[in-house]
Order: sequence, then structure tokens, then C-alpha cells
Amino acid sequence: MRYLVISDIHANLPALEAVLADAAPFEQVWCLGDIVGYGPYPNECIARLRDLPLTTLAGNHDWAAIGRLDLDYFNREARAAVAWTRLALMPENKAYLESLPTMLVESDYTLAHGSPGQPIEEYIVDLLSAEQNFYQFKTRVCLVGHTHWPVAFFRANGLERMCVQIAPQWNERIKIDTGRWIINPGSVGQPRDGDPSASYALLDPAAGEWEYRRVAYPFEETQARMRHFRLPEGLIERLSHGH
Repeated sequence: MRYLVISDIHANLPALEAVLADAAPFEQVWCLGDIVGYGPYPNECIARLRDLPLTTLAGNHDWAAIGRLDLDYFNREARAAVAWTRLALMPENKAYLESLPTMLVESDYTLAHGSPGQPIEEYIVDLLSAEQNFYQFKTRVCLVGHTHWPVAFFRANGLERMCVQIAPQWNERIKIDTGRWIINPGSVGQPRDGDPSASYALLDPAAGEWEYRRVAYPFEETQARMRHFRLPEGLIERLSHGH
């Protein structure tokens, strides 16, 4: 079975559509949260995902959009985007976000937005935060988002106090069927690793293989719609540069 693993769409429909087209065919979608926030297509992205064979989580921006996180949690530009999203969300889509779990276990995979220790808020950004979080889940693999950076952390069998950080190898299948892993597919809708193209991954659980992918999308369409709704210029410009 072929799984599409995505995270941090951030209401960017052109990026989501590009990923869905590039990744096909797949049988299941795992979304690690932050469907909305920052971008100008919150209702459209929720509707598009709900047409798919989907398992999804809530992220911090999803919680903010439904009032479960205070605006003071965010910086000035993010606060403005959250405030706009709260007004833009249709009632049925707000109810959908309210229904989402913050963490799930699917077979040998733990799914969390931020981390298994703090699913909504914690960032796994380095070896120290990864090492601490290997104690927070019982499955062999944990998939996370939140940082907008594609990265993997690997702990070999028998090495209980050490892990290594692995940079993505694009369009190459890597074996994840031994040891333990924390893996981030990167961001669909707002990459922050210096590449503006949408980042995602494909997972084959039966083969124990993971593949990082990138696909360009017409970010100018998203930027034009953001300007139409007068969303913060800093959020608009960052889509051009991937940071």
C-alpha cells in the first residue's frame, strides 16, 4: 500500500493540488496537521482533503483557527492570519477541525504534529530534542511536522542514548525497516528550508521504504489571493523564497 505523507499545508491550495498530482497514485493520505493558517484557501483545502482517503491530525494553527490557542501564542503576522482564518472558516469546516485528534497510532507508526511528547506545540529541530522524544512513543517510527523542514532522526537498535540526523535524499527510497525513526516530510504550503517548492513524502509500509519528494507549484497564485485578502506581506513574500 502506498501512503502519501503530508504536513503544514497552511491553506495553500495550489501547493496541495501540485502534491496530489505529483504523488499519484496512492491509496491513503496521512496529514500531520496545520491544514489551515497563513494561507488564503482554508475552506478549499479542507474540502479537497475530505475527498481523499484521509487520516489527519490537528496542528497548532488548526487549533488557533477554532480558538483553542490564544492569539498571543503567535507573532504579529501569524496573529493577523489566524484572525482572518477565524472569520473565513465556514461552520462545517470549523466543526471538522474541532473533531481532529492531536496524535494517532497507526500500526507501527505514531503520528503527531509537533512531537509525541507535546503533539501541538513542541518542535523537533535538533539531535537533543529528537533524543528526548524517542522516549515518548512506543512504535518503531514517529512521523511529525510543525518545523516545515524535511529531516529524519535515526536510532540504531541497541543504542538507547544516541541518534543521528539524516538530511533528505530527494526521489530516492530509503529503508526505514530497522532501528527507530522520527521523520518529518517538510511542508506542503510554506517550506522553510530555502526551497519554495512543496515538500512531501511517500511511504511503503510493506517494503519499509520512505521517499522524500519535491514539486514546484504556482506560488504566484497563492500570493495574489493573499494580497487580495490583505494578508501580511511578509507571509506573502516568504513563499517566493522558501524561508
